[in-house]
Amino acid sequence: MRKIPFSVQILAGLVLGVALGFLARAAELSWLTTTLDTVGGLFVQLLKLAVPPLVFTAIVVSVVSLRGVANAARLALKTLLWFGVTALIAVTIGIGLGLLTDPGRGVTLDVAGAEAPERTGSWTDFLTGIVPTNPVGAFVDNNVLQIVFLALVVGAAALLIGEPAEPFVNLNRSVLAIVQKALWWVIRLAPIGTLGLIGNAIASYGWDLLAPLAKFTTAVYVGCAIVLFVVYPVVLLAAGRLNPLRFFAGAWPAIELAFVSRSSVGTMPVTQRSVERLGVPREYASFAVPFGATTKMDGCAAIYPALAAIFVAQVFGVQLGVTDYLLIAFVSVVGSAATAGLTGAIVMLTLTLSTLGLPLAGAGLLLAIDPILDMIRTATNVAGQALVPTVVAAREGTLDRAAYDSAGKRDLTDLDEADQPADRPTDRLAPAPA
Repeated sequence: MRKIPFSVQILAGLVLGVALGFLARAAELSWLTTTLDTVGGLFVQLLKLAVPPLVFTAIVVSVVSLRGVANAARLALKTLLWFGVTALIAVTIGIGLGLLTDPGRGVTLDVAGAEAPERTGSWTDFLTGIVPTNPVGAFVDNNVLQIVFLALVVGAAALLIGEPAEPFVNLNRSVLAIVQKALWWVIRLAPIGTLGLIGNAIASYGWDLLAPLAKFTTAVYVGCAIVLFVVYPVVLLAAGRLNPLRFFAGAWPAIELAFVSRSSVGTMPVTQRSVERLGVPREYASFAVPFGATTKMDGCAAIYPALAAIFVAQVFGVQLGVTDYLLIAFVSVVGSAATAGLTGAIVMLTLTLSTLGLPLAGAGLLLAIDPILDMIRTATNVAGQALVPTVVAAREGTLDRAAYDSAGKRDLTDLDEADQPADRPTDRLAPAPA
């Protein structure tokens, strides 16, 4: 199997999963659907199991390895800035497609039977989503943003303490090495996990559910495709002077896995390895990728809520004005951080609807097709999470251009810890000479 490229293995799992999913649905084989669900669920569970220790130890070690906290703060600020810029572009495309396609016009759905989702978003979640009530709870709940917050504080404190904190830092280095080794055993199971995840999605939902909402579904996929294959390449060329083909060659394993797993956090280990393979310094990637996995959601928090809000407004006969579209853009750029401690695009959608004063029950109309939409949304999320660190590193002059240009020439699963320059000099993270 190791002689077969990772992308080919994923593709084979995808094709076989589609075939088994259609078979299970057509022949009503409940045992096969259950088996596919179990296989896919176990794979995502194994990925998520490694996330808390990976995020915490990687960030603590990376912060301590920096020369000063000021440099880390500067990189964080530039990362947030590019998160906002690309999110604004994505939501603008979502609004434009909504106005162009009118996804809710002519749709006849039983709005009387629609109910608001149990889980909704609110602006107060911004603080509660970042600061944990207790450190243990953040790890138990697998709240990545809270773990990032704790790791940044602990790493900065260890950096300031200096020599007395070295035993603690060395412990984190050891745990990080162990987790990374075990994690790659799990990632090698990705083709099997892909088979179960995509197979269960088709067996459980099928494509027939898309018929009443075909225009809306098409708009979501087209919007995500425009961001993926038009906006991101333009950003790479204009802001980083980078070849987009090389970027997709390096990031594609993460994008593939995101599409089938529908989990940015579950895909995060592969995203981080892909970003490092693209030449982004490990110390920066170990901060930017986990942070992006919770706050950088161009698919779920920009394109989708913009189109969905326009859809709900049209179904319920509510006229939106310029102010409403500006509010959609504001919620998309800022609001993703407010829902970072929660999962699913439904939370982001309910936050958008409540801000606009639209019926929250409108979100319930889209629940049936949400798994199908979530595939392309998550793929777009993860591509953006890989894009921003790459562009920031390129603009800072810390990107390994040789590694970037050769990213697609080696398979992801061929890389082990020995191939990763863990001891890259930290001065690569210093500002580029004026």
